[in-house]
Amino acid sequence: MKLSYFTMPLHPPTRDYLETLLEDRAAFVLADELGFHEAFVGEHITDRSETITSCLMFLASLAYQTQNIRLGSGTVNLPNTHPAAVAAQVAMLDHMLEGRFVFGISPGGLRSDFEVFGTLEQDRTAMFDEAINQVLRIWKGEAPYDIEGEFWEVSTRRTMDLEIGQGIIIGPYQKPCPPIAVASMSPFSKSVTKAARNGWSIISANFLQPVWVASHWEKLCEGWDDAGVPSEPDDWRVAKSIFVADDEKTARDYAMDPSGPYGYYYTSLMRKLIGNGRPDLFKTRRDMPDSDVTHRFVMDSLIIHGTPTQVAEQIMALREEVGPFGTLVYAGHDWADVALSRRSMELMANEVMPIVNSALGEDG
Repeated sequence: MKLSYFTMPLHPPTRDYLETLLEDRAAFVLADELGFHEAFVGEHITDRSETITSCLMFLASLAYQTQNIRLGSGTVNLPNTHPAAVAAQVAMLDHMLEGRFVFGISPGGLRSDFEVFGTLEQDRTAMFDEAINQVLRIWKGEAPYDIEGEFWEVSTRRTMDLEIGQGIIIGPYQKPCPPIAVASMSPFSKSVTKAARNGWSIISANFLQPVWVASHWEKLCEGWDDAGVPSEPDDWRVAKSIFVADDEKTARDYAMDPSGPYGYYYTSLMRKLIGNGRPDLFKTRRDMPDSDVTHRFVMDSLIIHGTPTQVAEQIMALREEVGPFGTLVYAGHDWADVALSRRSMELMANEVMPIVNSALGEDG
């Protein structure tokens, strides 16, 4: 099993912005030093807690400071930007990273972002589909492109001068394109089937109950069957909120403190998602009353915590419950305690994953 990292990131809005930017970068550098396979970062425009406004800009700041880790957009919210801009900026970053880039995409999930871009009433799924199709056509095609759509048009026919390169959008380093990953946060999501059919991978969200994560394996298999290709569980990423400590008490006290960084994370997510009519994401069964979706219930059911051995056992139990995912995504949270946060990542890479992979080897 490979180890990945993902952060939205999400910090208390009272924290200093420059400080959290440095903290978020430090987490990526540490992940690289510890041998994490890849690391993703999200983006939002209109959120004082989720303060990365461009995942591509953030990753570009790490391109020459990291050595081996693959860096991923988690995600580029496609309806918010013209496809030509996305194609050019992603291609540039892919070159900067010399192919260490994973192109994570989604329609976006923050309603205040939708409002600020004037898409609150738009069909953002249709915008997403058109955007990624146009990006791929730009990379596959040649100037002047001449791509027409419902939401955007791409052409340089009137102004191109190919002799000096004018009118050409640069293509990516990886051919024909960087690997594409889709963030998935809905039970039995049709987008999971579509992703598998297209040869893309998925990231199952860390705030989705395991029973619904298991539905993603079902939908992945459905998409692979439709495409007539063998299953690729190694490319299935499952994200979890995890905290590892040298002793059980420290792990429990830090991870399960309602006012701590993990507690704040789920307070914020619950308010956003339940306020957007999605309490089902936190439920363990369809008929569970909304009133039972309490902060304590969500924390108890979604956070993995403990010593390295305990965490490894919980990861193996999760895999048994949801399906044979090949990449575990460690969700990054606010570093309220820097030493404990760094230690958790160190223990995750150096102690937890060897136990997990030894167990998987024995099982295999």
